[in-house]
Amino acid sequence: MFRSLRNRNYRLFASGQVVSNIGTWMQRIAQDWLVLDLTHGSGTALGVTTGLQFLPMLLFGLWGGVIADRYPKRRVLMLTQASMGLLALVLGALAVTGAARVWHVYLLAFLLGLATVVDNPTRQSFVIEMVGRRDLPNAIALNSASFNGARLIGPAVAGVLIAVLGTGPVFLLNAASFGAVLFGLYAMRQDELHTAEPVARGKGQLREGLRYVWGRRDLTLVLVLVLFIATFGMNFQVTVALVSREVFHTGASSFGLASSMLALGALTGALLAARRAARPRMRLLIGAALLFGVLELVTGLMPAYWSFLVLLVPTGIALMTFTTAANATMQLGVAPEMRGRVMALYMLVFLGTNPIGAPVVGWMAEHFGARLSLVVGGLIAMASVLVVTALALPAAVRRPSAVLKALRPRRTADAVDASET
Repeated sequence: MFRSLRNRNYRLFASGQVVSNIGTWMQRIAQDWLVLDLTHGSGTALGVTTGLQFLPMLLFGLWGGVIADRYPKRRVLMLTQASMGLLALVLGALAVTGAARVWHVYLLAFLLGLATVVDNPTRQSFVIEMVGRRDLPNAIALNSASFNGARLIGPAVAGVLIAVLGTGPVFLLNAASFGAVLFGLYAMRQDELHTAEPVARGKGQLREGLRYVWGRRDLTLVLVLVLFIATFGMNFQVTVALVSREVFHTGASSFGLASSMLALGALTGALLAARRAARPRMRLLIGAALLFGVLELVTGLMPAYWSFLVLLVPTGIALMTFTTAANATMQLGVAPEMRGRVMALYMLVFLGTNPIGAPVVGWMAEHFGARLSLVVGGLIAMASVLVVTALALPAAVRRPSAVLKALRPRRTADAVDASET
């Protein structure tokens, strides 16, 4: 399950990520709570904040992939991580001094998004340079486990700290956590990295990446499925906050607990994926997406807070099974010189659609009830499965039995390897 950790460089990277991810999740909870406090519980403002944080990914995400392919990824990551730590420090200083205004949060969220534009595709495509192709699926799953383990701890700690100290110290702790990542990157052994040859600067490289993905039907269908689910089904940063506060009338600590329950499920799903650590099949991807949609819908209908918490666990398992399979499918199916641009497109769809989905979900929750935001997200996730199945299997519209037959694993297809979180 943990074979990628035999690699020294990856151990350094993973250790730094555990510390930094805890800080990042603490900041997410603190940022949401600060916005709700500054705006007296506005769901629209919360959605706008989330949207602004991901707007740069929508506008400039593809160029981040070009940078990832052109320059040494380790050096780029050191610059982006230092920038993100500085932004957390500024927000912490504003909150501690009582000078924070909602427009400050909006601006800093947007600037954080700009750093993420370059950081995300670089970090995703750097994994294979640390562990190689053989251990890549395992490393992707362990990265997800690290992220969601931090998601389990961070919100709960943040909820307690916010209740005792306020939001400011939480931002300052997150700023300090980036030191662990920077140390890990600095301490790596360059000669042990499987460094890809940087792509020389040239015209049309962005279009080249788009043409590459468009010509790959398998990659395109994964992106379509991720597009629907990420835009409307994965806005838990907005929906869990609103359901916890507006439906069940809980405080910051209970909101943190709800986020941690979702993370518990996601961590479980990531560890299950690490045990499997094989190249995922389309059947797994579609099945996990469908199950996630059903569970999200049911979660939104739970009548009591404790049942809402319980349903968040299997919802997280299904979500992480889906996202891990989608990530591995994209990374293992591309040529090394295209990986940065392909992963930039993946992250554009995965995160860059939040500026569209988050404000819509926030507005919907504010005007029609917080529950509806979860129910609609689940319905759209289920509908997206039907859309992708129809695109992949046109004949299935006339012969439904063809769906099951086509989704069975094909030994010859699985043996083909066209060539990375």
